[in-house]
Amino acid sequence: MNIKSKRTSKQKSKSKTGPMVTSSARRPKPNELFLNREIQLLAFNRRVLAQAEDRKIPSLERLKFLTIVSSNLDEFFEIRVAGLKEQIKLNAGNRGPDGKTPKETFRLVAQVAHEMVARQYALLNDDIFPTLAAAGIRFLRRAQWTPKQQAWVKDYFFREMMPVLTPIGLDPAHPFPRVFNKSLNFAVELTGRDAFGRDSQRAIVQAPRMLPRVIRLPPGVAEGEDDFIFLTSVLHQYVGVLFSGMEVLGCYQFRLTRNSDLFVDEEEIKNLRLALQGELPQRHLGDAVRLEVADNCSEETLQFLATQFELEEIDVYRVNGPVNLVRLMSVPDQVSRPELKFPIFVPGLPKGITKLSKGKDFFEVLKKQDILLHHPFQSFTPVIEFIQQAARDPQVVAIKQTVYRTGTDSVIMETLIEAAKYGKEVTVVVELMARFDEEANLNWAAKLEEVGAHVVYGVVGHKTHSKMALVVRREQEEGHKPVLRRYVHLGTGNYHTRTARLYTDFGLMTSNEEICVDVNQVFVQLTGLGKATKLTRVWQAPFSLHAGVLAAIENEIKIAGSNKHGNKTGARSHIIAKMNSLLESGVIDALYRASAAGVKVDLIVRGVCALRPGVPGLSENIRVRSIVGRFLEHSRIFYFRNGGDERVWLSSADWMDRNFFRRIELCFPVLDAKLKRRVISEGLKPYLDDNVQAWEMDGEGGYTRKHPARGPKAVRRNAQEQLLALLEVDG
Repeated sequence: MNIKSKRTSKQKSKSKTGPMVTSSARRPKPNELFLNREIQLLAFNRRVLAQAEDRKIPSLERLKFLTIVSSNLDEFFEIRVAGLKEQIKLNAGNRGPDGKTPKETFRLVAQVAHEMVARQYALLNDDIFPTLAAAGIRFLRRAQWTPKQQAWVKDYFFREMMPVLTPIGLDPAHPFPRVFNKSLNFAVELTGRDAFGRDSQRAIVQAPRMLPRVIRLPPGVAEGEDDFIFLTSVLHQYVGVLFSGMEVLGCYQFRLTRNSDLFVDEEEIKNLRLALQGELPQRHLGDAVRLEVADNCSEETLQFLATQFELEEIDVYRVNGPVNLVRLMSVPDQVSRPELKFPIFVPGLPKGITKLSKGKDFFEVLKKQDILLHHPFQSFTPVIEFIQQAARDPQVVAIKQTVYRTGTDSVIMETLIEAAKYGKEVTVVVELMARFDEEANLNWAAKLEEVGAHVVYGVVGHKTHSKMALVVRREQEEGHKPVLRRYVHLGTGNYHTRTARLYTDFGLMTSNEEICVDVNQVFVQLTGLGKATKLTRVWQAPFSLHAGVLAAIENEIKIAGSNKHGNKTGARSHIIAKMNSLLESGVIDALYRASAAGVKVDLIVRGVCALRPGVPGLSENIRVRSIVGRFLEHSRIFYFRNGGDERVWLSSADWMDRNFFRRIELCFPVLDAKLKRRVISEGLKPYLDDNVQAWEMDGEGGYTRKHPARGPKAVRRNAQEQLLALLEVDG
């Protein structure tokens, strides 16, 4: 099946991010071949913010998109900006692939981030809050409290807050307290003397993390359908109680973001688990990188805080509202207003799974056919049931699985513990360096070891990012000796039940002997020692994935060259790749060469793309689009037309340096013809045709949102909506 993506003429759009394309056809200099990673990451978050701006989206979902931007920015500052600051501190003048020094990149990043944060709060205060209030969901300021609400708030403060608050007056005996990463704090200006005659003019109040930042008023107190107040409002109202006899001149909320990138010297450590356990507590106290503070904060207090944290003006973000918008993410779950949310959907099941209801098990089905699952449009439950069935089947002798992110509450992890208790040989490769999931993974590792499971932590220096589960079953067919047969699940996403309803991913279940042998070999590498063996069907990072991708691109270039007729190139060479990020220079160079050879290249890159598309003389045959919608696009799909003998691969890896060279990743082929067509028709074609949630990228890194053409014949194409309609029932 050959995909034909429509090349429509440029449409006018009011939605645009990034700089405009220049009219110059000058071929870029070598250091202009790549776009800046940090700026492109912020551009992605600007596209997410556009979802919050879109009034066609239900209002509570708009609020959620706004909080997602804040969550993304938190990690951006904790990791990316922190890294830039470290390079600047070390006077690293080295230029990145885009030709910019760390200091130049930091200045650009700060400018864009300040603009984005200002837009966030303007959108929240001027649009989203009023829209929600009109629908009966109100966030009440102190001036809006009724006498009954004031009485309730007073009781709440003395009953729930006062006992756990510890005000800290700043004087020689009470130095500035340690401020944890992303915690809520208040800087208080005071005058007067306390009971000991101290006249300290400053104090800090730290809000315990156990206290909710958004408080729902109970029935009988609330006057609207859903009334909320902020913890900050309560503390502002009663902060004077904490400093009896003194006068509060000002109380200002602030929040500090710190460097949260864990450092573990992988060349020196002898026990990764113990090293990580020692490092985790320090994450909350890394170097300061950003200060968020109320916009009414006095200049004197602002300068005082900035000095304490060794930050400059460029690092300070003044905000008109809560300093932590992420905490608003809980509001949609507290409100029963389905008309203000996306419609509820019930994930479907593929036809192969429906046979299980007729008395057959997974193993009987997989002997005859592969099963493809497309999440979240199709249920993640079969993956759980596959592991559960393996755990309880007396013929199953071993289960091996990788764990990258699985959550603190995981049915799959509990099932693996259960399997070990049943006496199965359970081997779990737990990635301890999965960023921000380290503690959860450490806890699961300990629980698994307690019941006798084999727990290993992969390969030091290479994160185990592949998503794979292997089941070994002893089977006896009539008239034959017992044999050990393998069954495998491979995925593009994590074994995480919550994100499986929020992220788009593919999962493949198969008993294909060659794939099963390959997966077993990878587990042998991860748990044992020895040289890498050549795999038959699967590409593996860091050994064969990069070379495999490059070879597939070169093959398309070769085919395009053989199809040339005169000045026309062979358009039948085609590459389509869908991923989260595209940064690796070797692959980008190969794609530029493919474009020059006449290969048609369609890239669906959700987030960061360093490649410059559509540049005359460089990449005129390359188109890049990003889809940002209800679900987070997470699947990685690589399509090569291969002269008509189409090759389709699914992978856990993006096209980034870290995925190719510093991670254990798998890229596996879809061999069944029907399933291959499904991946193409569900995972690629709708996204190439999308004219609602798609953003087209230009050669300067700017993005323009697509819109359906006007007129009676206009067709609205929303990939995620189409897939919901197609797959949320049995398909």
